[in-house]
Amino acid sequence: MLVDSHCHLDGLDYKQRHKDLADVVDKAAQQGVNYLLSVCVELKKYPAMAELIAPFAQIFASVGMHPLHQDEVVDEQLLLEYAQHERVVAIGETGLDFFYSPDNKAQQEAAFRAQIRVAKKVNKPLIVHTRDARQETLNILKEEGAEQVGGVLHCFTESLEMAQAAMEMGFYISVSGIVTFKNAKELQGVIKAIPLERLLVETDSPYLAPVPHRGQENEPAYTRNVAEFVAQLKGISLETLAKATTENFFTLFALAQKNA
Repeated sequence: MLVDSHCHLDGLDYKQRHKDLADVVDKAAQQGVNYLLSVCVELKKYPAMAELIAPFAQIFASVGMHPLHQDEVVDEQLLLEYAQHERVVAIGETGLDFFYSPDNKAQQEAAFRAQIRVAKKVNKPLIVHTRDARQETLNILKEEGAEQVGGVLHCFTESLEMAQAAMEMGFYISVSGIVTFKNAKELQGVIKAIPLERLLVETDSPYLAPVPHRGQENEPAYTRNVAEFVAQLKGISLETLAKATTENFFTLFALAQKNA
């Protein structure tokens, strides 16, 4: 059994590629992907996402504001309200992205801090996006006491040193289809070195489809391709990788109900 620990189900193509969300869930289950975490990137989109996933007990939710969706200041009270919904098991996707959006660093940092504060109030872990902001991300996590709730650095593409620093704060590292790319040799070395007990797998769908699906829309079923590659990379069986990453998911996201 596998878990897609990070996907954007409200961003999939339901006009041509999938009949509906039930179709997506069924295709994932056929590949042994039995649980999904649907991640919110804009507060204004959370209600529609929550409605979309409501019929599916095997889909959990997060709520937050992505660093690349900072059209306005985070409404902390609204986030706090949404964060207390029963289906919400994490806060995010939050974090810093100075690669694509270097011009609003101060706003990103303020939003990141606000979301950590909310996570601590509701005692739910964080889902962190970080790109070209290694030290700033680590500094804010430390300064805001994020170790109190822990979380995951998702779609990880950074250094082993950053991963180790995050793991020391109780964070997990999540690997996406990027690890399967031919030009990802450095990342492959990092993932190989990360302890199995700190690893999660994800698709980040509809983005970053793994080999052999690269160039297509990504979907939760492709979690299996990521898992198979990582298992081979680490020299273990798919079953061992699946068991460990599934246990890690339910340890980190303690409010997610297994076998719901």
